[in-house]
Amino acid sequence: MATAPEEAANSIALEEIHTEGPEPPKGQKTFTVEEAVETIGFGRFHIALFLIMGSTGVAEAMEIMLIAVVSPLIRCEWQLQDWQVALVTTMVFFGYMVFSIVLGLLADRYGRWKILLLSFLWGAYFSLLTSFAPSYIWFVFLRTMVGGGVSGHAQGLIIKTEFLPTKYRGYMLPLSQVFWLAGSLLIIGLASVVNPTIGWRWLIRIASIPGIILIMVFKFIPESARYNVSTGNNAAALATLQRIAKMNRAAMPEGVLQEPPKERRGRLKDLLHPKYLRTTLQIWIIWLGIAFAYYGVILASAELLERDLGCTSRTPLSTNPGPVSEESRSPCYCRPFGPSAYRTMIISTAGEIALNPLNILGINFLGRRLSLCITMGCTALFFLLLNICTSSAGMTGFLFMLRALVSANFNTIYIYTAEVYPTTMRALGMGTSGSLCRVGAMVAPFISQVLMSASFLGALCLFSSVCVVCAISAITLPIETKGRALQQVK
Repeated sequence: MATAPEEAANSIALEEIHTEGPEPPKGQKTFTVEEAVETIGFGRFHIALFLIMGSTGVAEAMEIMLIAVVSPLIRCEWQLQDWQVALVTTMVFFGYMVFSIVLGLLADRYGRWKILLLSFLWGAYFSLLTSFAPSYIWFVFLRTMVGGGVSGHAQGLIIKTEFLPTKYRGYMLPLSQVFWLAGSLLIIGLASVVNPTIGWRWLIRIASIPGIILIMVFKFIPESARYNVSTGNNAAALATLQRIAKMNRAAMPEGVLQEPPKERRGRLKDLLHPKYLRTTLQIWIIWLGIAFAYYGVILASAELLERDLGCTSRTPLSTNPGPVSEESRSPCYCRPFGPSAYRTMIISTAGEIALNPLNILGINFLGRRLSLCITMGCTALFFLLLNICTSSAGMTGFLFMLRALVSANFNTIYIYTAEVYPTTMRALGMGTSGSLCRVGAMVAPFISQVLMSASFLGALCLFSSVCVVCAISAITLPIETKGRALQQVK
């Protein structure tokens, strides 16, 4: 996407130059990165940025969704009980939670680009190792390490956010969901072909390929100019902005790039500063609840299909003593997905983009807070509707809408979190939010894969209640970021 690979390398090399530059002469015009980004506008650079950084969502979705499609197979191979299957997903998100904070701190101090590259190298390495796991314990450990690597993928969103002009953020960032959808559909489609033929180990190896390819194209993306000026590296920031202006065939602002360096970056206590304390706490609640609902839907879908938890199987065992119900209630059972189950997963997963147009309109016209409140409220409703006895087509329809709604929730909170914090703590804000998010994701497997088997309605009510709490938290957030410029300092 750059003018030439060597020019990209030169631009990246400039990141190591940490010079503030001389003060401009008195009366000399100056401009900030925010003003430069708005003046240069949207163009070819941003399209290439969208495609490359957006593709990180393909790799992330494949690694996260992988567990849902291999769970029945590892259950069979190692004769696992419900809690052991749930523990795999929980440990993936435990790794994500721990590394998310660490990588967020490092990204605010050492750069978004470096941490993004490190996370992909880490994730690809441990994902490949997982395919050779000799036992259940090794499988859990290696997938935990993969979760740690995947946590750094959020830096791709931050880089996109920091380069996009204000009026385009509400449109371009939700469209990134297309890449997550593509990754989800790709892994399900691959699983339907690979799992029954050459096995789940080859599925994991194939799923590592997109991440490896992305590692090779990251060199065409520069470090965030906002990050560079926050460290006093104005020379690198200016080189990056000039490169973007050249690609977009736009003019730079008149004057000299001048912003004072920010010595305090990436400190946890800044998130709890009185100015951001309430916002941070409410964002954490929302992230936790959205992840709980999102991964709850994904795992519940797999559980519904694997165990066939339809209306008849929810009736008491004494009134429905069929062989399927006996099998589904045994501590260790083996029932791999069939073609119809994969089709249902593909249809429900496609729902993730169904509400994207409405989500984009809501974000840009209703604002981030109200849009999130509405979609969270609807998510709560559709969780309860899952309890209605209906046909398989009706169940697929409910799952389709749930996936659409939980996806819209994630779109909105990602954008809001990236916008509400200043540059000096943006990566840390995303990192800690992502970490709390994984607490919800860690709990979800035990609700979807353990509690749901014991009390279907109880599990649904729990998911719905959490969504209601998130809806209230969303509408009462103290700051609306619609149309607001990205802040450089707190």
